[in-house]
Amino acid sequence: MTAHARHKKILKLTKGQRGTKGKLFKRSNEAMLKSLWYAHRDRRNRKRDFRRLWIARINAASRMNGLPYSQFVHGLKSAGVELDRKVLADIAVRDSAATKPVFTQIIPLCVPYEEQMLYRWAQLVRRGAAKYGLRNWEKYIN
Repeated sequence: MTAHARHKKILKLTKGQRGTKGKLFKRSNEAMLKSLWYAHRDRRNRKRDFRRLWIARINAASRMNGLPYSQFVHGLKSAGVELDRKVLADIAVRDSAATKPVFTQIIPLCVPYEEQMLYRWAQLVRRGAAKYGLRNWEKYIN
């Protein structure tokens, strides 16, 4: 009787599936195992997808206030703001005026984007100077 009950349980789980997957035990069992595997995988993927969505929303809001996302997050950590990405994205989408106080705290802690790009360019010049044996590479920065 236990086999009959097990078969009934699995057929009940796969009821409504296409073809013999909802009718025959062997096909139902395979379909059930596969669907449970998909469900487990997609529960993990959902977390990943939401994080990507929150980051995109925060990036849009931060760029509207003159900071790229990476500098914004660095400023958050420097300022000791304990808001997570989910809450920040929700604030950015629902109430853009409420993001102003957050940005007024963070912007003074961040290096301006132009200065950061100049620093990166200077690093590249230095590397190129070392690679190609250039002397007096400082004259190329200004």
